[in-house]
Amino acid sequence: MAPARLSPAQLRERILDGAEFALLDIREAQAFVACHILTASNAPLSRLEIVAPRLVPRKATPVVLCDADESLVGAAAKALFGLGYLDVSVLQGGTQAWSAAGYVLFEGSNVPSKAFGEIVEIACHTPAMDAQEVKDRVDVGENLIILDGRPWDEYQDFNIPGGIDCPNAELAYRVRDLAPDPQTTIIVNCAGRTRSIIGTQTLRNAGVPNPVYALRNGTIGWEWAGLSLEHGADRRHGAVSQGALQWSRAQCEDLAHRADVTVIGPDQLDAWRTEAENHTLYVFDVREPEEFATGSLTGAVSAQGTQLVQATDEFLAVRAGRIVLVDDTGVRSRMTASWLKQLGFPNVAVLDVDVRDHVVIASREQHASGHGISATEASESGCALVDLSLSLRFMEAHPQGAIWGLRSSLQDITGHLETGAMVAILDDEHGHLAALAAAELSALGFSAKVLDGGLDAWRNAGLPVASGREGMASPILDTLDMPFDLTGDPEAAKRAYIDWELQLPDQIERDGLLAFTPLKAP
Repeated sequence: MAPARLSPAQLRERILDGAEFALLDIREAQAFVACHILTASNAPLSRLEIVAPRLVPRKATPVVLCDADESLVGAAAKALFGLGYLDVSVLQGGTQAWSAAGYVLFEGSNVPSKAFGEIVEIACHTPAMDAQEVKDRVDVGENLIILDGRPWDEYQDFNIPGGIDCPNAELAYRVRDLAPDPQTTIIVNCAGRTRSIIGTQTLRNAGVPNPVYALRNGTIGWEWAGLSLEHGADRRHGAVSQGALQWSRAQCEDLAHRADVTVIGPDQLDAWRTEAENHTLYVFDVREPEEFATGSLTGAVSAQGTQLVQATDEFLAVRAGRIVLVDDTGVRSRMTASWLKQLGFPNVAVLDVDVRDHVVIASREQHASGHGISATEASESGCALVDLSLSLRFMEAHPQGAIWGLRSSLQDITGHLETGAMVAILDDEHGHLAALAAAELSALGFSAKVLDGGLDAWRNAGLPVASGREGMASPILDTLDMPFDLTGDPEAAKRAYIDWELQLPDQIERDGLLAFTPLKAP
């Protein structure tokens, strides 16, 4: 089946129409980051069959595929039709034609969210404090607390000395316990700008009585001031007291009402589930990942509220779809929903239940083993090992002697294999990506099987594990590095990144595809 072709003007009209559809850019991440259409989600051809169902759960949703010049979209359309998608089109001439038509292309990752952060700061006059002033206040013992609005794993990599990890979606929920004295100055930081701004404005929107400031330019600004960061810190928010919960619940109920967030009960969600073939439905559990791991609603996806707001394009390709958020108290779901509404998502609802009362224990994802091979068998039989994990994960750890490559560039991998070789394939997608590649390599004459259990099984069998770049057969194109990250000048890259963020509001205005409606603090 041949996909229809849309001109740039037709695609722009579809984006502005506001009906359900998804725009998927199927290039590898670095090409996507270098230039893309604002409302596109990245679904790399190498992982398309895995990523597309997450981004576009309804198979009848119209999907438009794009790349730079139409060289990849044919293979991508074939894959989507094979998955059962019914309405697949491609952008005629790709992003090159989009640009030639006079339309804007954007550089960077998570651009809608990062542009929104800059627009929030301008519209809401979000207060910020320079790093040196924060340090000076800390040094004189001022009544001040630093809260890091990033997820726990990012915080542990590096943080402002003395800072406590409290991801943005947790701030309103936990702040009265972290800063019970209304005279305590609160500083919110992230690595750069966006989450510092959104975290600060989260507290202001919630009506926190404390003075609240964003750390200007986050940890980057801290280093620019000649100050040192901590690494491996373990200071984290604690439990929520009953008084803090009552306060945050009341404040976030009011905020959700101001943002026009819909509140629904289980019966309404059940009704929407029955309509899921006609209307896209996303159900996100916005609690922290370890809470989600104890169980959630049937079909719910873990999307920590902090990251859902920070990276909307990684979770939501269908902007007009129905979005239902759930947590245990209604605080984090309401706060996250208020931000999604401000970001321009029209159909955002909060399920007003305690998710712990409706838990279905999530079963572990099954490895797509089929006719797989165990780690011991692969080692003893001398199989060639092919690792399709993300490049950063491969460099961190992989079976010794494994070859790394992108599934979309199997020729890079096969060039390192003997003709007809036995191959064991692993990935970071529970074997599902490996199963696709096994079929493709088998068609090329190799005896290919999925390595059951992947890297964990290899380790558990006591087999050697390596790290580093040895064995990498494909160019590293799957990272979200900005072009200036690849110059080898970290200091210049940081300055270029901040400059890039600061210019986004003007670029958004020129583009005209998205409109944001920031709420101002009460």
